[in-house]
Amino acid sequence: MTTAIDTGVIFIFSVFVLFIGILFARTGRNMKSFFAGGEAVPWFIGGLSLFMSFFSAGTFVAWGSIAYKYGWVAVTIQWTMCLGGLVTALFLAPRWKRAGALTAAEFIKERLGVPVQQFYIYIFLLVSLVSKGSVLYPVAKLVSVSLGFPLEACTLVLGVMMIAYTAIGGLWAVMVTDILQFVILTAAVLIVLPLSLQAAGGWQTFTSNVPADFFHALNGEYTIGFILAFSLYHICYIGGNWTFVQRYTSVDSPASARKVSFLFAALYIISPVIWMLPPMIYKSINPSLQGLDAENAYLQVCRLVLPPGLMGLMLTGMYFSTSATANTTLNVSAAVFTNDIYKGLLRPGASQRQLVRVGRLSSFLLGAGMIGIALLVPAAGGMIEVVLSIAAITGGPLLLPPLWALFSKRLSGRAAYVISAACLVVNLLFKFVTPWLFSISLSRAMEMVLGIGLPLLMLAVYEFVIAARHSACDDYLRYRSRDKRQQQAADAAEAAAVHRQNLFGLRVIAFALGFTALLLYVLSIITTSGKLLVAGIASAILLCALIPLRAARKLQQRMKAEAVQTAPPHTVMF
Repeated sequence: MTTAIDTGVIFIFSVFVLFIGILFARTGRNMKSFFAGGEAVPWFIGGLSLFMSFFSAGTFVAWGSIAYKYGWVAVTIQWTMCLGGLVTALFLAPRWKRAGALTAAEFIKERLGVPVQQFYIYIFLLVSLVSKGSVLYPVAKLVSVSLGFPLEACTLVLGVMMIAYTAIGGLWAVMVTDILQFVILTAAVLIVLPLSLQAAGGWQTFTSNVPADFFHALNGEYTIGFILAFSLYHICYIGGNWTFVQRYTSVDSPASARKVSFLFAALYIISPVIWMLPPMIYKSINPSLQGLDAENAYLQVCRLVLPPGLMGLMLTGMYFSTSATANTTLNVSAAVFTNDIYKGLLRPGASQRQLVRVGRLSSFLLGAGMIGIALLVPAAGGMIEVVLSIAAITGGPLLLPPLWALFSKRLSGRAAYVISAACLVVNLLFKFVTPWLFSISLSRAMEMVLGIGLPLLMLAVYEFVIAARHSACDDYLRYRSRDKRQQQAADAAEAAAVHRQNLFGLRVIAFALGFTALLLYVLSIITTSGKLLVAGIASAILLCALIPLRAARKLQQRMKAEAVQTAPPHTVMF
């Protein structure tokens, strides 16, 4: 039963996150600082932000449902994300940074041409609205069930909260709150896991009360074919999704971009195990959940084991994790609209002040669209159906051609357009038309194999058969000639402003971690169980606050050294 303590925890953290967004209201001086953090974001912040941008309450609802039904295969599925992060770190992230574009859409324009860019932009914005609107639905559902409020009202209120600080503070506001959300969520899950295992009667009782195949790496409809196709999909998605590309381009060097992706991969080695064990454990406690009710498995185990206050912390973590992924997409979508549609097509001469204003307005409008989509998710068959269908239909056709263009000299804009359009049509036909006309439906594995395999095959045929006799296409030659132009380095004033923005961001992160630790200490006093566990986690968070403080101190020393080097000499020593 929900208590005033749970509601108070949710309210306090929500107000605090909005306050952090307001703190960054004046840091967005221009498009580069508002959407890319001045391209000088510390790599460990970019890596944690990438991790949280990939993560949402849908992890608990969608993958938690699979963990409850089938067991360990939910961990296997999420380990494909670790593989995607490793491949991206080795081959893709440094390439994106070296491309020198503010957004992935800008690279597509320079490499493949404006018509191709416009095609990808409109599809990207539509897919972003649908996919991120779908992740708002599960957290609204969790809060609705827990607090007893109507689902529609929860969706509207949470959606408005999520878009507010993105529109106000830009990329740095998103990343700082990503760090805070990561800490809150990790603390909540680390509390749930031992308490749920204790409620199940210990490890041996848990393992003896679940199906015999519960710890198999593959299970149900999630076959080896699905896992292989999903692995390839995540290489494309983590390496090529425009939301994540922003994390690679907002750091200072290709080496830092590689570290961002390596940190993401490292976090995805252990975190799926910690996340998926509670719903697996709940299977041994209550094996009766069926259909869409299995999506509530995580919530049910939390309600069973968490005392007042800690339940509010868990709901806050789930809510904020969804906020992280939705707000990152909002920031990137607004950047694409502002940089590549408004500036690129409508107002090429717009001032930086106008562009930042348009960026904020587009964040609000796109966020409103996500809220509308979230309200329609129940009619689409639930969270899992929406997430996996979007991945299968759009992932390969939209992500593979631009990734291929990072390496290929032969891929032309026209070929990329034809391949993407043809694959989208084929995927949509098999998803919606053939089941209706011919009663032919693809399995989950075959749907994913088609979505990734067809564009990969078409790109390979074009590269090594159709265009094999050409050394380079005209689009690539134009791109290289443009790429060789001497770019002006940022002046000293702009560099100093970027440093000040980053210094402010690091200090805010330390302050946010300290505030979170303080609240957890308070919860450790008033909670009825897990007092020492909560206090220990609070102490660990307080120690973690030293990391951004140390980074801020180093940056401040660097700023002083650069100021001395650039200052005009007042005296000459002989």
